Amino acid sequence: MARSLNRVQLIGNLTRDPELRYTPQGTAVCTFSVATNRQWKTESGEQKDDAEFHRIVAWDKLAEICGQLLGRGKPVFVEGRLQTRKWQTKEGEDRTTTEIVINDMIIMERVGAATSDTAEPKEDFEADMEAKNQAGNKEEEDEGKKAEKTEKSKKQKAAKKDSEEEEDIPF
Repeated sequence: MARSLNRVQLIGNLTRDPELRYTPQGTAVCTFSVATNRQWKTESGEQKDDAEFHRIVAWDKLAEICGQLLGRGKPVFVEGRLQTRKWQTKEGEDRTTTEIVINDMIIMERVGAATSDTAEPKEDFEADMEAKNQAGNKEEEDEGKKAEKTEKSKKQKAAKKDSEEEEDIPF
């Protein structure tokens, strides 16, 4: 049997804010759309533009991250697989949709280039990172103090041992 591959990579802009929901079992699922653009020139030299719209689905922790950090207009790289689903509407009509279930997402924007509508998640993220850095620095300070105390204790024990040895020498 030949190997198969179902892999999609896109770079585009979000067309709407992500929608974060939870399944009845508590699993996070986030959906959003990404537009990719294509430009070309016709034989007559006329510039043509075309946009393709892709439905994106993220699950679990990645879904929560997408829901927090992404927003309309934000450039993003996504990687995943194509999945086609079929269902029936309440009226009994058959429907089909093809979506990209992602397993990786990268925000294609410089840090600190937050827009007003997406600043809050970035600020939360930066605050979390600052808190982690401060906690790490405190741990380093505590370890440094412990090391100093241990070294001081070793020196005191060595000095005490040396003084005891001097007392045992008969002169």
